[in-house]
Amino acid sequence: MVSSISLLPSTTLLTNWAIQLSSQSGLSPRHSTWQCVCFRDQKRKPKLYIIPARHFLSTSSSDTASMKLKIHATSGVSQVQRSTSSNGMKEFEMELQELFNEVKAMVKIGKERDAMDLLRANYVTVKEEIDDGLKGIQQAALLDIIALGYMAVGDLKPVPALLDMISKIVDKLNDSEPLLDSVLMHVGSMYSALGMFENALLAHQRAVSILENTYGDDNTLLVSPLLGLAKSYGSYGKANKAIGVYERTVTILERSRGSESEDLVVPLFSLGKLLLKEGKADEAEAPFTRILNIYKKTYGEKDGRVGMAMCSLANAKCTKGDADGAVDLYKSALRIIKESNYMDIDNTVLENMRIDLAELLHFVGRGNEGRELLEECLLINEKYKGKNNPSMATHLMNLAASYTRSKNYVEAERLLRTCLDIMEKSAGSEDQSITFPMLNLAVTLSQLNRYDEAEQVALKVLRIREEAFGKESLPVGEALDCLVLIQVRLGRDDGEVLSLLKRVLMIQEKEFGSSAEELIITLQRIVHFLEKMEMKDEKFKFRRRLALLRERYKQSLSL
Repeated sequence: MVSSISLLPSTTLLTNWAIQLSSQSGLSPRHSTWQCVCFRDQKRKPKLYIIPARHFLSTSSSDTASMKLKIHATSGVSQVQRSTSSNGMKEFEMELQELFNEVKAMVKIGKERDAMDLLRANYVTVKEEIDDGLKGIQQAALLDIIALGYMAVGDLKPVPALLDMISKIVDKLNDSEPLLDSVLMHVGSMYSALGMFENALLAHQRAVSILENTYGDDNTLLVSPLLGLAKSYGSYGKANKAIGVYERTVTILERSRGSESEDLVVPLFSLGKLLLKEGKADEAEAPFTRILNIYKKTYGEKDGRVGMAMCSLANAKCTKGDADGAVDLYKSALRIIKESNYMDIDNTVLENMRIDLAELLHFVGRGNEGRELLEECLLINEKYKGKNNPSMATHLMNLAASYTRSKNYVEAERLLRTCLDIMEKSAGSEDQSITFPMLNLAVTLSQLNRYDEAEQVALKVLRIREEAFGKESLPVGEALDCLVLIQVRLGRDDGEVLSLLKRVLMIQEKEFGSSAEELIITLQRIVHFLEKMEMKDEKFKFRRRLALLRERYKQSLSL
């Protein structure tokens, strides 16, 4: 019976593919700078805000700052200088620092080409030395700075080859070589930034070993390389080892600086984040609570940093299942941040906090409060950026999703059309980015029983996405999924609908595999139409496959 599959899902449950779509290049809201509540997965994932904290240094703080590149390298591991007994080596360290500072200064004023010319000139020099048989710490250290320089410029292409050259040199050097620990930490951070986690792990392990042999197991000089090592373990899939290293780092700092030192914030934050990632929300709450207490004692309860720490603790509570506790913390955090003037009212981080709280309020059934926050985001954005600025699209879509949840489809349609108008003026009427609000509009029109209009909108989305991403792409599958549901309500030919469903299934198989849970609903729909069209032989094949998948995932889903 058609009625068994004819109910369109709400905008928040448009398809089962939102989480997979977010990773598609060029399509995700993040890529387009339009963040959208309506496409978020219903299973909330922890979202953490970077808490300002000291970096852990083995020399001066300026050294760390100088190496803070355009990559998310491990904090505090990028210093160049380290005291040595050789005056010649000290001069060499200064020259390295000056080279990097010069590259960084060129990048800052937009002279990337000049910076790359400088890096290439230095590479030619050091390559000649290597070809002449000089393969010592000085050559490795210069290559290290050149690689860091390329990452600062944003040109990652030469970096893997440079890291390989460095590794071949340092593999043959004794651990007693000056600067070797610093070079290894840089190399480890760069490997990590490039996603080469096994290489990163090896570099960080050797750096830690060198410092342990030189300074002992409890020296604070170990903190930076230990943080790098823990990050490498975590990225390489060895979470338990990473947790152990983070805990060791915390212990070292507690012994030297006390249990309430602000220096504990970075390892505690990293530990909490990893525990959340591993699904250990109960354990993650403890490090975030400690961070909150450290900031309260250090800066007072009304400081903006306390608000930031509250937000991370709120996410831990939410992941644990304490949604009401998370809401209370979020509200307190936003009030503190606002009253302390810690951030500008239109700051992007603060904006995202409001959106996260609004989403959480909707989740716990307090939609009116959530909608007020979304309206506040819209008004702030309009005031500071203008009512026709492309950034308005985010807030219009979020607000439309809120009205859809409350079944005010008329207001949702108005907001989506306003959003579309802004985006079309900014990106053009054929750009793939406009298909996000457009697909929501198609669902909203169907909820208003305006199926013919909804079908036309969905067809346009399908056409744009086919041209942008290819006919077998996930974005196309999402559009087909929506179109099928609309055409069922319109009573379109069963054979045509079945053909579309088979396209959806083919795309899902290609993206998720032939035994993926995502296939269950599509197979149910296909079986329904095969039964309706009395195609018994084909129906048996699909029904058996559906039964196997249901048994595998122990689900009984209905359309």
